[in-house]
Formats: sequence, C-alpha cells, structure tokens
Amino acid sequence: MHHIPLIRAGEATPSAASDVLRGVDGTPLATVDMAPPLAATLTIARLREQHPLGDPPPPDVIKAAGELFATGTLNGLTPEKYCELHARSAGVPISVSQHSLTDVARTCAKVGARLAAERPAGALGAPEPGEIRAVWLRRGDIMSVIAPSNNPGTHTQWIHALAFGYQLVIRPGSRDVLTPARLIAALLTAGVEPSRLSLLPGGHATADALVDAADVSLVFGGDAAARRYGTDPSVVLRGPGRSKILHTGDLTDDVLDVMYESVAFDAGLRCTNTTAVLTDGDPRELAEALATRLSKLTPAPPQSPAAQLPVLPVEQARAMRAHLDSVRAGAVDVAAEGDGVADLGDGSAALRPAVLHCDRSDHPGRRVELPFPCVWVLPWSRADGMAPLKDTLALTIMSDDESLALAALGERSIRKVVFGPIPTYEAGPVSPHDGYLSQDLMEVRAYGTVSSGSRQ
Repeated sequence: MHHIPLIRAGEATPSAASDVLRGVDGTPLATVDMAPPLAATLTIARLREQHPLGDPPPPDVIKAAGELFATGTLNGLTPEKYCELHARSAGVPISVSQHSLTDVARTCAKVGARLAAERPAGALGAPEPGEIRAVWLRRGDIMSVIAPSNNPGTHTQWIHALAFGYQLVIRPGSRDVLTPARLIAALLTAGVEPSRLSLLPGGHATADALVDAADVSLVFGGDAAARRYGTDPSVVLRGPGRSKILHTGDLTDDVLDVMYESVAFDAGLRCTNTTAVLTDGDPRELAEALATRLSKLTPAPPQSPAAQLPVLPVEQARAMRAHLDSVRAGAVDVAAEGDGVADLGDGSAALRPAVLHCDRSDHPGRRVELPFPCVWVLPWSRADGMAPLKDTLALTIMSDDESLALAALGERSIRKVVFGPIPTYEAGPVSPHDGYLSQDLMEVRAYGTVSSGSRQ
C-alpha cells in the first residue's frame, strides 16, 4: 500500500501516528503519517531557528516542477496512478484529477508572468545609491496552508506564495493528501530549497497550531472556516465562491450551453462553478431546460472514464442531499430523481444534479454552495439591481446591456465580472482569482542609501 510520510523542511520524517486513506468505497489506498499539533508548532519553530531565507526559487525552477508534476513519476506514482488514487480517495471524477496535471503545469509555467503582473510598477528593482524608492517585500517568512479536498486545483494558489519567497507548511485536506505530496516532490526534484516545503497531515487542532505559529495563513473552507478564522488578521480566507450568472433576453441553446458548462465543469467542484442563475425571463422554464441538460451527467465510480459526478460514501451522500432539503426554503428541485443519489453498489454513491426553482430574487438559496452540480434559479428585474448578486466570486453577465456589467464592477463584493457568453470558471493567464494573493502576502515600503560621493 502506498505510504505518505510527513515532510518537515523538505525531509521525510517518521511519525508515531498514522491513518489510512480510503477510497470512497472504503478500500484502503495509502497510509498517511499524521502530525499532532505539537509537531506543527515545532516544525515552524525549527524553520525560524535553522533555515534563514535566501532568494525565492526562480521561475524556471518552478516551471520545471510543473512539468514534472504533469509527466514524471513522483513518490513512486506515475501521473496515471496518481490520477487513479486521487479520484478514488477524493471522490472526484478522474477527469478532474487529469485536469489538475495540466492546471498545475500551466500555473507553474506562468509564475514569471504572474510576478510581473502583480509587482507594483514603482517597485521594479533595488534603488541606486542616492535614491529612495519603493521596494516590494514579504509581510512575513512562513505561510501555513490549510487546504481542502474538493478540487486539486486549489493547490495552484500557494505556488505563487512560494514564488514570493515564503516557506510553506501545508496541512492537506483529509481526502486529498496525494496532490500536495506530489507537488512538493516535484518542486524538490526541480531544485527548490528543501526548507521551503513541509507537509503535515492532521486534524483541526493541527490546523489551529499552524495558524497560530505561522506569519500568515491561507485557509480554504466554508462558513465554518469563516467563523473559526475570519477575525484573525493573519488569515487569508478562501471561502465559498457563490458564483453566479445574470441572464437577460432570449433563452437560446447557446445561452443554455454556457450555463450548463458553468455548472457542470469539473463536476461542479470549483468555487467558480455557477451556483445561482438570475434571469429576467421565466425562471421555471430556464430551470427545467437546465435540468434536462444536467440530467445527462453520468454517475459512475470516480476512477471510471465515464464518471461526471462527485462520489461519496453512500451515507455521506444521502446526508448531503438531506442537508440540501433542509435549506431549500420552499424552492422546488425540478431535477429531482429519487433521493438525489445514485447508489453505485460498492458502498459509494454519486450525487445527482439539483436545479432549484426559486420564487424571488432574495431567496436564501442564492448563498448556498454545495460540492456537486447544484444550482438555484431565481427571478430578477432591474428594480432588484445588484443586491441579489453581492458576495460573488465570479459573475457572468449574459445580456445585450453592458451597463449591467459595469454596475457589477462597481459592487466590491463581486470579485470577477465577465460580459458575454463566458463560463464563470474561465480566467485569464494572470487575472486575479479573489484579488491577487500578493495583496495579502506582500507590501510596498521605501528603502534608500546615501550616494557614494556623499559618504563621510
């Protein structure tokens, strides 16, 4: 069985505690060494005492790591074997795991361009003697990452922190230890200085210890994480996306194609998948048309090439659907098929799509995001304005009226706006996700030296 050790300052380290990583069908897949909270605290203390920082890894080293992640055999796993084990443990369709290979490689290849885009124009280099000018500096040295299990693409975000020069200590999600373990192996093989990378699987107490000890923490999670860490100024919180589409005008096949892709891409597991559609047309008609398309998504074991839906242990899948039922608040699921799960007969079940027709634009469903293709369809009129669209990570405006997009840009809680038939998950090569991460990790300060001729 595959083994995943602790990584402390780039070195595999034994642990007295371990856990078994199981597939969603209960099959044992790997043993995972676990880090208690004390190990987390001591790891960061050791980094501070024994590993002073030098220059950040250069972009070409990170690019090489991305190529290794996509094509190399790392930790004894080929890319194909990684994808199989990842799909089975995380319960994501294997196509999602395969997308992660190209996503990580693409992110690593563009690190240089990303740094250039994020660096303030006035802080492009060291000042000459006699100058006082802007310099771009880290706010700290050590960043902890409290990672999720929903989509391996989330790990592309901390690559940028590595490029800024941070030492990283990663607490992976319980169902996806394989992705950060593989990415760390790729970075170390490419030549990243070992002290910059640590992997400490553990529970909530370990996560709390890392957040307490690190200079800054990147925390992924839902509303519970927001309540747990939201008031900590050292925490950069990546919460639910609650991404949306605003539609006005005719409901055409092309419009429905974009809506379908926005909801269903990567099995609905991205924070930029659409979870609410607001329309000035007939919301029931739209909901039923969308449900017809989503009903074609195939439930299958996650390692199957046919799989298009997330899979959980069967009781967890039923609990997820029971939770949806508890928050429907009168919304009608026009995609309902039985109890909403497809029992795969091996102890696991796929989560079938849900399309919920709502009767008003302020229905609370527009703020509900679940880890499968689940979309709320609500009525909207110009009198509603931007209020129903607030707190949105990605918003697509499908309309002939660009003034709606410009109005959305004026609402600060909407983090990305695209105008036209563009899926909500689309992004540019260096476009911000939820702002640039450097806004929280870096700062501009002033530095200068006396000119050589003025020295006494």
